[in-house]
Amino acid sequence: MASGPLDVIEDADALARAAERLHAGEGPVAVDAERANGFRYTAKAYLVQLHRRGTGTVLIDPTAIDDLSPIQDAIGGEEWIIHAASQDLPCLREVGLEPATLFDTELGARIAGFERVGLAAVTERLVGLRLRKEHGASDWSARPIPRSWLEYAALDVEVLPDARDALAAELEAQGKQEIAEQEFAYALARRPKPPAEEPWRRLSGIHAIRDRRQLAVARELWLARDALARDTDTAPGRLVPDRSLLAAAMADVEAKGRLAARKDFTGRASRSELDRWWAAIEAGRASDDLPVLRVRSDEPPPPRFWKSRRPEADLRLQRARAAVQAVAEELAMPAENLLTPDALRRVAWEPIEPTEAAVAAALRARDARPWQVAATAQRIAAAFVEPDQAPAQPSEPSS
Repeated sequence: MASGPLDVIEDADALARAAERLHAGEGPVAVDAERANGFRYTAKAYLVQLHRRGTGTVLIDPTAIDDLSPIQDAIGGEEWIIHAASQDLPCLREVGLEPATLFDTELGARIAGFERVGLAAVTERLVGLRLRKEHGASDWSARPIPRSWLEYAALDVEVLPDARDALAAELEAQGKQEIAEQEFAYALARRPKPPAEEPWRRLSGIHAIRDRRQLAVARELWLARDALARDTDTAPGRLVPDRSLLAAAMADVEAKGRLAARKDFTGRASRSELDRWWAAIEAGRASDDLPVLRVRSDEPPPPRFWKSRRPEADLRLQRARAAVQAVAEELAMPAENLLTPDALRRVAWEPIEPTEAAVAAALRARDARPWQVAATAQRIAAAFVEPDQAPAQPSEPSS
């Protein structure tokens, strides 16, 4: 049972009083945000929850208040405890909230080697409290927010200070306090990637299209759906799912009625916005701007192609993966937290001098933190030596 209070703050006066309470509290501030992913077009926050020892819980409706600066002024210089901060920081920044320092209980649990790192599992392990997670995927844009949802949301932050302290003690006992601090600082400093130049290429299954004209139709359908989703603040997939757009792009239907008759063209807006979809199909068919089927990228190809395209890189990757996995096991943490698979692939793909210094420089160029470089550079360099120095296979003797 959450201690509350569970009253949602919706006006500036109540916000100012809450800011004073939070400022007078003790220790770090637990913070969480609820979004309406899968329901709304944006990933903005529809509820912000805060808890600090000595102040109780503060629940804020950021859609009802334009200026949350009193909260930022009150606690912006404090450590914030967030579970899976990469999910919440973008929407918190959008409403003007950002911490000076961060303690991420989900990331800390990974570093500590916990097998299960969801909030419920981490809380049960560290605090002995079992959370019910039945409202995490709810439509938090609904108003009024049901009281049972508010209790769920409040409890999520009320357990975090105790979980944070227990996890900090665990990390210190494992000698991973410095590692965690570097990871938390990186998570706080990291910003989202810039928007893709052609976001429509994220259409699920688009690689099945082998015809540029069909690809142009898929593009126009995606753009039409995106415009409608933005205008109605609705998650695009709730209007027409990706698989339906893809089916319509590849079907080569002859008339609007034929599109409406297709069983694989579904979604709540598939018939009510039929004119929109048909106009998009016609626009794609008439377009002089035919997109290329595959966009060139500076990223390495999928590793399954390496053996045939660049066998020495394939061997480097295999040996480096084994080396990184061995270090991860020594540190009792997932290999992907020791070094991201993408960083390892990029370092293995391009031939570099197999020395610790060269590998370290390549890792730093790919945002590896100092502790990651120290833990892996020498091992990866040693793994690269044999592939780079292996003698060529002798040719068959002539008969």
